[in-house]
Amino acid sequence: MSSAAGPHVPRTVPRTVPRILHLHSTFAAGGKEVRAARLMNAWGPRLHHTIVSAEPQAMGAAALVGADVPVDYPQGFPSLKGRPTPGRLADLARAMRGFDLVLTYNWGAMDAVMAQRVYGGLLKLPPLVHHEDGFNADEAARLNRSRNLYRRAALGRAAALVVPSMQLETIAREVWRQPAKRLVRIANGIDTAAFAAAPDPAALPIAKGAGELWVGTLAGLRAVKRLTDLVAGFAVLPPEWHLVICGEGPERAAILAAAHARGIAARVHLPGNVDPARVAGLFDIFALSSASEQFPLSVVEAMAAGVPVAATDVGDIRAILAPDNAALLTPPGDPARLGETLVKLAADPLLRARLGAANRARARANFDFAVMQSAYEAVYGRAMGRAF
Repeated sequence: MSSAAGPHVPRTVPRTVPRILHLHSTFAAGGKEVRAARLMNAWGPRLHHTIVSAEPQAMGAAALVGADVPVDYPQGFPSLKGRPTPGRLADLARAMRGFDLVLTYNWGAMDAVMAQRVYGGLLKLPPLVHHEDGFNADEAARLNRSRNLYRRAALGRAAALVVPSMQLETIAREVWRQPAKRLVRIANGIDTAAFAAAPDPAALPIAKGAGELWVGTLAGLRAVKRLTDLVAGFAVLPPEWHLVICGEGPERAAILAAAHARGIAARVHLPGNVDPARVAGLFDIFALSSASEQFPLSVVEAMAAGVPVAATDVGDIRAILAPDNAALLTPPGDPARLGETLVKLAADPLLRARLGAANRARARANFDFAVMQSAYEAVYGRAMGRAF
């Protein structure tokens, strides 16, 4: 497999270095992709990575992978999308040969999981660890029955299924019928010290004007994030407040249209992908409007930066936040209620400071990156039968 042009120069890697194949539903810079990039950076030259995206144009997280990390982005890898015919699954299976471990991510890579299930023994394929981090809009309200059955069948030979949230752990156990020996819950973690450092205004292409206050978010611009709801909720804030939505994705035009429709386009900014550790501390309020989440890394990042959170009550967010901040959560799909929380926080700087401090202390105590890294190393090492 040849390497696509990208931020890394292909290099010769000693064969003793484990070779890891990552098959992603997308490699845009969303939560799971940012986590994967940070883990790769932490492991440095100890592992060699090959990264494939089911959406080949969605590779924004590649920019987050450090220059010292051996990584390639192959051209010509069989598509992760399509009908799961025997021939197509066989092509995927053959492409997995030669690696020491296969890591698959979310529904968009499930055909590769099935390929390993069907052909793994015949082709002596490497072990596979699957990761489920949440659902797109098509399964946000109700899981798809046929997908549930397909997941259940495909995961039969997986070495492990890793989930970040209590909700997903329950689904995996009760709906996908995964045995306890295969199922592992690893809470998302971050470098809390990096987020406690002073933010860098130069990390954004926009400047925070004198007297301005920011509601900010870090999110892939996808329908399930309901960012037009955030625009609607934000619209009631006074003119010194601006909304900064950091990320990329297909909903960009819809978000801008919603801002124009409410007459607040001058106060809504979409600066694209950013380094969260350099930016999160610039926010006066962090907001999340999603219809579905599991364990959103962006909330933990905002907490570590000492920022209060206005969010929908989805996934594990209530368990993640400091209790006083969790009391402000609102139902998903209700921008008016989200707006009320934003107004309450915007009007009370002392409340913002108190909640921000409580969030920071909770993030440091419970969600540091080192704990998460150790847990992933244990799972991957067990699957390969070797430490790294």
